Amino acid sequence: MDCIDLFKKAAAAMQTDPRYLELDAARRMNDADEELQKMIGEFNLQRLDLNRASAETEPDSARIAELNQKINDLYTQIMSSEGMVRYNAAKSECEAMVNHIDAIINTAMNGGDPMTVQAPQGGCTGSCASCSGCH
Repeated sequence: MDCIDLFKKAAAAMQTDPRYLELDAARRMNDADEELQKMIGEFNLQRLDLNRASAETEPDSARIAELNQKINDLYTQIMSSEGMVRYNAAKSECEAMVNHIDAIINTAMNGGDPMTVQAPQGGCTGSCASCSGCH
């Protein structure tokens, strides 16, 4: 078995991790939330309206300000909804897991011992050039 096959097996195992399962459950809950989906749809429509209004030869600044306010209000409502709060918390946990995995891979690729890699603190950028060390 080559390393690609091993990584595929590891990725499949990752999908059984409680952090991933929570993210998937939150995503499915949001997809089924009709009110949230309605707000997201309205948000997208308002953004299209804003783009059109901004592209006019003589933009109406009052209309643009009104659309910006609507978009900001909708965004705040969407992001503060229970489902999005749950989703974003789960997403952060999964991103931390992926950053840890990335640090392990980068350490191995740079000749280090992948077994000694600790979870990055402060968020790994994925670039070892910007890192103060993760192990």
